[in-house]
Amino acid sequence: MRMSKTLCAACQRKIDQTARMCPYCGANPVTGERMDTQAILEEMFHPRQVSTTESVLEYARQRQGIVVAISIVLALLALGALHQFVSTRNSTATTSNPAVPLTEIADLSSQPRETPQPIPELQYQFDGRPESMKTMLVEPGAVAPQQAAPPAQPAAAPQPAAAPPPRR
Repeated sequence: MRMSKTLCAACQRKIDQTARMCPYCGANPVTGERMDTQAILEEMFHPRQVSTTESVLEYARQRQGIVVAISIVLALLALGALHQFVSTRNSTATTSNPAVPLTEIADLSSQPRETPQPIPELQYQFDGRPESMKTMLVEPGAVAPQQAAPPAQPAAAPQPAAAPPPRR
């Protein structure tokens, strides 16, 4: 089946007879009058208004590989800058004195022996109740606390012996 051809009035090229617009110059093939192709496309397809954020995200989706590569490069640059900062800071934080071998610090055999001090004798005050027991360290020159008189306890009557439980 053969399509019928006609000439465009504006550019004189052969186009399909049923075309409403010349694909070469965008004019009306019958009158040769130029048409606003953007307006025709918007009239036919009704494009949706896109916000700035959506356009940036769409751009990123279309160029996902480039965005990932740029993100990796930026992360490596940030890590390199952090490493440089830490290295510079550490180089200025060191001393110019000669190093001390660890054996001088950690080896106890080279340290002079100290004579151990005896533990002072502990004196206890006990009034019969363990919750009120006090421990005091007596140091030379310390003043002893006042001795409180224990409260007088009334004489208790002897308790009768309890009877054994009955057998079953």
